[in-house]
Parts: sequence; structure tokens; C-alpha cells
Amino acid sequence: LATDLQSGLAAVDGVASVEIAGPGFLNIRLDAAAAGSLVATILDQGARYGTSETLAGQSINLEFVSANPTGPLHIGHTRWAALGDSLARVLAAAGATVTSEFYINDAGAQLDVFGESVLAAALGEPAPENAYPGQYIADLGARALEERPELATMPREDAVIAVRELAYGWQLGEIQKSLAEFNVHFDVWFSERELHAAGTDGAASPIDQAVDRLRAQGHVFDEDGAVWVRTTDFGDDKDRVIRRANGVYTYFAADAAYYLSKKDRGFGLTIYLLGADHHGYVHRLKALAGAAGNDPERDIEVLIGQLVSINGARLSKRAGNIIELDDLRAWLGTDALRYSLARYPADSPLTLDPELLRKRSNDNPVFYVQYAHARTHQVARNAAASGVERVDFDASTLVDETESVLLGVLAEFPRVVAQAAELREPHRVARYLEQLAAAYHRWYDTCRVTPQGDDPIEAVHRARLHLSDAAGQVLRTGLELIGVSAPERM
Repeated sequence: LATDLQSGLAAVDGVASVEIAGPGFLNIRLDAAAAGSLVATILDQGARYGTSETLAGQSINLEFVSANPTGPLHIGHTRWAALGDSLARVLAAAGATVTSEFYINDAGAQLDVFGESVLAAALGEPAPENAYPGQYIADLGARALEERPELATMPREDAVIAVRELAYGWQLGEIQKSLAEFNVHFDVWFSERELHAAGTDGAASPIDQAVDRLRAQGHVFDEDGAVWVRTTDFGDDKDRVIRRANGVYTYFAADAAYYLSKKDRGFGLTIYLLGADHHGYVHRLKALAGAAGNDPERDIEVLIGQLVSINGARLSKRAGNIIELDDLRAWLGTDALRYSLARYPADSPLTLDPELLRKRSNDNPVFYVQYAHARTHQVARNAAASGVERVDFDASTLVDETESVLLGVLAEFPRVVAQAAELREPHRVARYLEQLAAAYHRWYDTCRVTPQGDDPIEAVHRARLHLSDAAGQVLRTGLELIGVSAPERM
């Protein structure tokens, strides 16, 4: 069998040799021209190289961060923001139609406490019990009083509502600004209030409708005056109350209405990226999908991210009890944060070394990869100055061992991106970029793109310039997938 395969493969165009290497193994070597033709493919496809149709036809809703609009984003949100945004980019690169969504928790008791906290600060009153702490509350209070000086004379209930709405809008704007500066994009900002609001034609609210819709699926029952969802039918550890005996809905009701909203908007798959303290939501949300008539193993995924810490990070001066995203970004830089958070699996606890992230050396992974990209541009500038042009690409001249290794790594990029998307693991892209940077730096140290001294420009110099351009393109595309810039000079 090996002999038959050997003779058949040896006749394939571009195969240099086929050797039988013991029982069950063949060593197949491509000729330089066949391997080097990958360079032309990369340069022709540009940023499309690495993309695929692996997930084509899938419509995915990806929800992440979803912080309460009652304070600044903290270090935990920073990790979910970096991972969620990178995952959205990778899924799209694999052909999926992706909508990234932020669920605004703008209904419920926490927003009332927020309004009371800001009003007390505005009027110089003692902070109420369970008040939100931090200088930012005092700043919001001062801003509210300047905007609405009549707060001191308004009925208390009206004043709380007025301040709550003002402060909520401002704080949500701060969150949106922080995420935008962290290079994180959301397609949809979904307000929880939409779930509680009745239709303009008098129709029941989505939460009211959710109970009826789940009941129609046969998984709702009444007991002790309350309304329950039999989530144990789908692996939950206990059935869940959706409406209490006093008629008040539980948080589970909002979860149900929100999930149904996503399905109504046409998403085939919903992915939730939740924090480390949300393990209890996994079975609950999957059971909810089953109760809604969907397949819990196919139509919903819940990813749990673990905690992150940064040595030496200081608590926020504004918030007092958290480490703020804005402070981290100002201290370490967006690129260092984004890259470092993207290069580890979401389910692994993580401690980052700020001294390493601030180093401009090969010990710093983000510097190592970005420097490889900047080096491709330096090679291009040097080539232009030496008269090496991008013409007459002859792939057969790329015969050095470091060129074979670099071409082999470049060929892996589409597979890595597709696998990262299928496994929901964007860290695979970051780790690949480090492998590519290492192969490029070794090639750079071995192979010259510009002739030495008065030596003539040869075909190999032009081919190597094309190879360097191809490596730069893949480095640039990979960095874009994890939301990190690709500088041309460093």
C-alpha cells in the first residue's frame, strides 16, 4: 500500500519526493515553487487570507460584559471585554454572522439604590444604607445638582427618579466610552426596560408574554399560588419560580423574556460569556432554552470566564473599591492589555505581570509580535531604498530551511482561525502569532532581502520581499482578530 501511494503521490505536480518511512508513514516533501506559491495566495487575498466559510450560515448572538450601569467598569469586565470582542471577530472570520450585544441591567432595585446614592451626594445628605461608594458618586451628584438645581425642593420620590435617570445616562455613556477606547465594539445595547414595557397597542410586556409562551411548550406549572418552570426536565438542579405568589416576577422571568427576544430576532445560536460567579446560570440558561422548545446542546452556549488580577494594580481613586478598566488602560496600554488577556483560555485564572507588559523586549509577547510586524515594514523600506522591487516572483528560489519553516507556519493560519472559532478559543490566534513571529525573526536573521555591498539584485531578493510582505499581512490580520494594533515602526 505504501508503495502504491508513493508512486501515485510522486506524480502529483509540486511534490518533490515521497519516502516510505516505516510501517504506516510516508514523508512527503513539496518542491520550493509549490510551497512558495502560498506567498502569492496570501498577497492576492490580503486580509481575506485566514477567513473561511467554516461557520457560514450560522447567525450568532454573543453577549458579554453586560455590567450594571451604576459604576465604572472594573478589572473583571476588562477580561470579558477583551475575550468577548476577540471571539466575535474570530467567529466572523470563520463565516458566521455575529451580533455582539451588551445587556443593560437598567431595571430593578440596584438602579433605585444608585439614584438614592447620587441624590444624597447631591444634597449633602448622609449616604443611605447599601449606598454605592466612591468619588464618582459625589461627582455625579454635583453634576445632577448643576443640571437640576430644583432637586432640593422637589418631592423626594420625583427627585430620586430625576437623579436616577440623569446619573444612569451619564454612567452608561462612561461605560460606552471606556469600551470604545478599549477597542471593543457592540452592535446592540439592549435595555432590560424593553422587557418590562407594554406594547404601544396595549399588548402585554415581553415578560408577561414569556410565561404564556413557556406554558405553551408544556413546561410551566402552578403551585402554591406561584408560577414555575419545570427546568429539571432539562438537567437543572431544581425547578425555577418565574412569578411569585404575590404576582412579582423573579429575575428568571427577565432571563426568559430576554432569551426569547434573541430567538425572535432570528439568532440560531446564543452565546453568553459570564463571570466566574455565574456558574449557577449554566444549567439555568440551558434549561430555559429547552423549556422554550430549543435544543440546549445546540442552540445555547454559556462560557464562564475566570478571575484576573494584575500585580501592583491600585484601587480606583474614583470608585474606591475596584480596579478600573480606564486606570488599567492608562497604565499598561490598550494593546498590552488586549493581547495579554486574549492569549489565555477564558476558563483559566490569570495573574498578569505589569513590569513584563511594559517592557520593550522579546520577553514581552505583545512587543515580540508587534515588533515582527514592524520589522516587515522596515524590510520593505530597506528594499525600496536598495531598488528591490515586487516583480517577477519566483517561488522556486525560496529554498532556505528558515523559509520552509516560515511558509509552513503561514500555511497554518486558516486552520488556526477556524479552530479558534469552532472551539470558542481566541487565545489560539495569539499563541499562533507568537509562533509566526518566532519563525519570521529567525528567517530575518538568516536570509537577506537586500543584496550585500555591490552584489546585484537577484530573483531570490525579490521573492524574499514577497515572503516578508506575506508574513506582515498575516501578522496584521491576526492582531486585528484580537483587537491589537499592528504598528509599522517601533
